[in-house]
Amino acid sequence: MKSWYTIRARDGGAEVLIYDEIGAYGVSAKGFLAELGALPDDAPIDLRINSPGGSVFDAVAIHNALSRHAGTVTVWIDGIAASAASYVAMAGDAIVMPENAFLMIHDPSGLVMGTAADMRDMAGTLDKIAASMLRGYAARSGKTEDEIAALMAAETWFDAAEALEAGLATQLAEPVRIAASFDIARFRNAPPELVEAVETADPDIAETGPDIVDDANDVAAPPEAHDPDGTAADASAGPDPASIRAEAIDHARAVVDLCRLAGQPQMAGRFLEEDASLDAVRAALLDARAEAQPEITPHHPQPGRSATTRPWGDVIARTFKLKG
Repeated sequence: MKSWYTIRARDGGAEVLIYDEIGAYGVSAKGFLAELGALPDDAPIDLRINSPGGSVFDAVAIHNALSRHAGTVTVWIDGIAASAASYVAMAGDAIVMPENAFLMIHDPSGLVMGTAADMRDMAGTLDKIAASMLRGYAARSGKTEDEIAALMAAETWFDAAEALEAGLATQLAEPVRIAASFDIARFRNAPPELVEAVETADPDIAETGPDIVDDANDVAAPPEAHDPDGTAADASAGPDPASIRAEAIDHARAVVDLCRLAGQPQMAGRFLEEDASLDAVRAALLDARAEAQPEITPHHPQPGRSATTRPWGDVIARTFKLKG
């Protein structure tokens, strides 16, 4: 399954690409941090971002790990750094934005099913996350926390010049072609020119990222594919990459949804890494639930259906999702 990030060594340092939704349907930040930790402590890092955001917990972990890194971290916003992705960008010693790139900050959001107490707990969690992110943006920009809080509440989009003026970027670069395979329609204030650029983006470019504006940071072309006998493979004869990616994402979403419905969202990452089938996921979740909640036979008949005879949809206990 395609990951949302790539880390590769180059020129005595490393290049890190975040070109998708953070943590959502690929590996979690755990894999990212493991690869990042394998780099030399003083290795310079070029972090390239073109992402709509994603898991706020993963983003905070990535931000903190990059902030601890002893080497210089240069962030390149190659198109969009929205939501949680913009918080990751704040870890850069320098933040470079092409003139037509965008950065967005807003309050984290979440979804919860459960009691009033569950919902109050979620509200408290969101407040704590927002306060942490707010301090990060304020420290970078030099603005007061009250000013940043107002910008986050309004879902504020910055073009490169505005981000530079606000202190959220340190350098402008030449424009690049906007390329994104993700949906930004869920954002309420996305700039019309960005929506149009994403809708008309070349999907082939979206898979590899926009044009790179500095020769020193050109992304190396992938090695030529070969058949087992050593001859070059005909790329046109292979399966459609877009179809494969769409199928993988649909499968991953189904796995994540099943784990959430079963009240065990933490198990999704393991199933995805194992590339488990949906039938295997259902069976494993049912087994886990049976172990955690063994059947209890009442002494007297109870009204309604028993827990052991309820259909799958009725076993929903509580599920939540946090996004930055």
